[in-house]
Amino acid sequence: MPDPHDPHTFDLARVGAGLPAAALIEELSLVEAAPFPRVVVEAPPGTGKTTVVPPMIAEHVAWFSEGSAGAELPGRIIVTQPRRMAARAAARRLASLTGTRLGEVVGFTVRRESRTTTATRIEFVTTGVLLSRLLRDPELTGVAAVILDEVHERQLDTDLAFAMCRELADLREDLAVVIMSATLDARLWAARLGDGPQAPATLLSVAAETHPLEIRWAPAKERPLDARGVTWDFLDHLAATTVRAVEENATGDVLAFAPGAREVDEVASRVRRRVESGGRSGAGLGSDSAAIEVHTLTGRTPAKEQDAILRPIDPGSAGVGRNRRVIVSTSVAESALTIHGVRIVVDSGLSRGPRLDTRRRMSGLVTMRESKASGTQRSGRAARQGPGVAYRCMSESDWASLPEHTPPEIATSDLTSAVLALAVWGGDEDLLPEPLPAGPKRQAIDNLVALGAVEADHVTQTGRAIAAIPASVWSARGLLDGAALLDPARAAEAIAVIESDQRAPGADLSALLRHLRRSKDTRFAQDRRRFASIAREFASSGDGGDTGDDGRAGGIADRGELTRVSGTSLTPEDLGLVTALSYPLQIARLRSASDSEYLLASGTAASLPRDSSLQGSPWLAIAEVGLAGSRAIIRSAVSIDVDTAELAGAGLLHTVETATFESGRVRAVRRSRLGGIELTSTPIQAGPELARRAIAASVRERGAREVLRPSEAFESLRARLGLLRAIYGGPWPEVTWEHLSATLDQWCPDAPDRIAKGSDPARVDLVSALRGLLPWPEAVRLDELVPTHIEVPSGSHVRLEYSDPDLIEPRAATGADDESRADDESAAASQRTEIPSPILAVKLQECFGWTDVPRICDGRVPVTMHLLSPARRPLAVTTDLASFWANAYAHVRAENRGRYPKHPWPEDPLNAPAARGTKRSGR
Repeated sequence: MPDPHDPHTFDLARVGAGLPAAALIEELSLVEAAPFPRVVVEAPPGTGKTTVVPPMIAEHVAWFSEGSAGAELPGRIIVTQPRRMAARAAARRLASLTGTRLGEVVGFTVRRESRTTTATRIEFVTTGVLLSRLLRDPELTGVAAVILDEVHERQLDTDLAFAMCRELADLREDLAVVIMSATLDARLWAARLGDGPQAPATLLSVAAETHPLEIRWAPAKERPLDARGVTWDFLDHLAATTVRAVEENATGDVLAFAPGAREVDEVASRVRRRVESGGRSGAGLGSDSAAIEVHTLTGRTPAKEQDAILRPIDPGSAGVGRNRRVIVSTSVAESALTIHGVRIVVDSGLSRGPRLDTRRRMSGLVTMRESKASGTQRSGRAARQGPGVAYRCMSESDWASLPEHTPPEIATSDLTSAVLALAVWGGDEDLLPEPLPAGPKRQAIDNLVALGAVEADHVTQTGRAIAAIPASVWSARGLLDGAALLDPARAAEAIAVIESDQRAPGADLSALLRHLRRSKDTRFAQDRRRFASIAREFASSGDGGDTGDDGRAGGIADRGELTRVSGTSLTPEDLGLVTALSYPLQIARLRSASDSEYLLASGTAASLPRDSSLQGSPWLAIAEVGLAGSRAIIRSAVSIDVDTAELAGAGLLHTVETATFESGRVRAVRRSRLGGIELTSTPIQAGPELARRAIAASVRERGAREVLRPSEAFESLRARLGLLRAIYGGPWPEVTWEHLSATLDQWCPDAPDRIAKGSDPARVDLVSALRGLLPWPEAVRLDELVPTHIEVPSGSHVRLEYSDPDLIEPRAATGADDESRADDESAAASQRTEIPSPILAVKLQECFGWTDVPRICDGRVPVTMHLLSPARRPLAVTTDLASFWANAYAHVRAENRGRYPKHPWPEDPLNAPAARGTKRSGR
């Protein structure tokens, strides 16, 4: 047995026997690595890197440590794993190979469980445990090396740990940092871990022994996902494919991948029924069906059951064939674990991962199609220890359409905890493998401000307390506030329920509380004691008491407004309070005409599962929301009353007075709200300022034209000014409705006030207000430049019709010389716009003898003539009268002289007198 007091503890030859990763031992010595090296290890699954590298690094560090025999032992080697199950399994495996008991030379620490002693040289931990230690002890006192395993999974905690350890390695010359992965861009990571591409970290790699792998395609008839998640039909198909895999392969255990714990349980149940009934055909399994054991493997599986599944099978323990297993698992078995005996994999093609919906300010786990990288990892499980076969529940074309890689969690997750950890750490955020996305980071900062965890540019005492609590930031804040309102014991039990790995039956946290108490769940009991100890610690130190100005419940308790006293046992009401304190934005009220649809204080909607006993509850405090497509599904919640909702959501309570302007009237309402939930609504009389804002808002939304209902005189003046603006540019005002709407308070400041006092918008003097925009002294030429009427040869004064300024479209620049345009603004204006001519609609007979069309704007704009019949029907449109008389008139005369015989139709219109009336009238 190795002596834990000997710095050279590990027999590397024994540890690496039969493992491809043993080649790394010699490779490390050949590269002449530094005493405390930075190393990137690239090794495929099944090579034994997690077993070999930690003792290899421990021995390397021991050889180069200062001192001689009897000197102080070298520091501990910390090895991270992405999951608790993997940390425990790796520690047990290495302890077994070293011939020591678990917890002596080799140990592990995961949430709720630790097996270490002061003599432990190698400690396997989850990445979250390492992050907590880094925040508590930024120097990692007593640690000689950190090994980050399974970096390719790009979990958020792993990215954070990498950045912190990378920075710490710059500050501590006596700290080795190693990153390992089955599939990573090794050279890129070597540059990240080293000092850039010019001075990368040491790169070690090993090849795996490959075994034949056969792929079989097993697509389902229907789509696997609908609006509510995985369909029952697809789970039936996955179970049937699993049983088929058992029937078609005489030996080997089956590992079936389902996306989540619920689906794992459902598939396992279906497989058991099919196995008990004899398989697909009723005869395929025969008498062997009794020898097939069906297991589930998820993060919620008890540790003893996990260990039993992962422990190598002794074939002789129960006779040949008696230990064949079907293991239905989530992605926990995808990469970090080796399950001995597996030769067959059934892949659902689905995975579950975190997704943040920034628009709805909601995050949750989402079921989606896996990536090719994930599918390859899963299939490879079948060929780790020998030839294998993988069944993929999709077609080859479906596989071809899958994304190549799973996006890193940093790009898809809620970053609130990550941003807080980085703020407490206070280091270089640029060392992250990739930057935090701007939108989610900004939302995370908003969340932390609301939690009272950060202020301006620093972390508050409350923020440091939250970061030190081994729970989500929301639950941590709920623990602090709940302890202040209730007591540490009851608050701790509530948080233990919220943070439990167990699924709430029908999404009901109260039912989960009853189940955890009845089952005497050891994890629940440990969490309850641990959270109670933390709450008492912060309560006695006062570190968790400050709430800033966010108006949360801690401040209410401090002011003595409310403290609940209901004995020592946590009641459903207490559970509801702590849940609401933890997640105030997820306080929800039942929507009218529904038993399952709820509106959250965040302003988004979510629905209860069909089987939930909470349906119809007027108010809920929601702890977890899942996303299924575009739908938000409540995963765990507890019923509360309105008083609890208003207490826990005190910081979200506000009263607003709003007004709208419709049909010429201002209507105002006073609403009290809890975030996005309306509590009361009362009609009120709008004050002048509120009415003014309502009218201004209506103008912005609908436009001033619709709101003010301008007169014909106003529109005529606006049209004339629009033409002047188009021809001359400034100083003539811009009069498009978009501009007039945006500047109403400037050119007609009295309009909103008069309308607010009850005046009819149509009676507001807009013409005078518009005239106030006319430039001086150019205004005196208004009627000369853009006359309202034109005198025609008959002596009539005919009204000119100008185009709406909104219809004058900008046109492309003509390429004229810039200097000439600067010298002549009017020329530039005419080049920039297509200017429709004003229209003069006049009877043809009134224009006899007229050869030139009139022109306005100092002769720059010709008038378009609309020549009308005596009945004022259009006969011709022209801007060239001389051409019309010479060419088109004869045809017009021939068609109309018989139709209008009382009116003159001379053969020579140029020499005929213009006439307003008939031949007889002589006018």
